[in-house]
Amino acid sequence: MVTHREWGGAARTRSALTRAALTPATSSRRATRGLLAALAVCCLAPTPGDIGGCGQTARDLDPEVFFESKQSIECRRCEECSIRTRACETACDNGPVPEQFPEGCYPLVHDGTVCLRALTQNACEEHQKVMADPPLVPSECNFCPLGP
Repeated sequence: MVTHREWGGAARTRSALTRAALTPATSSRRATRGLLAALAVCCLAPTPGDIGGCGQTARDLDPEVFFESKQSIECRRCEECSIRTRACETACDNGPVPEQFPEGCYPLVHDGTVCLRALTQNACEEHQKVMADPPLVPSECNFCPLGP
């Protein structure tokens, strides 16, 4: 059987533990743990943008279809943004497009889709850079980088 004296001591001990749990050092540790847990959850999320084919099977990108589409988009954007460069003239002359990608380069359909979408959605200032002389290759379209 618990006597009054033992009960009072337990109450005081419990009270001391409660106060200790609410001290600034403990609260700080709890806040730090909470922040770390939140950061961990954020780090587990997928990155925005190009995150994969969403379960699609991997298919090789057809070079002729890609280059014809790219040429058409580049020409249209040059006209929309009133850009007059050699690269724009080349895109708008409807000349022949490459029939294959460089040796060792095997982009997927998803890679081409990301590139064409970026070209379509670029602001005019960005498209000016892409169509400069010499042209700048956007990172979304650099799936066949040249070696060192």
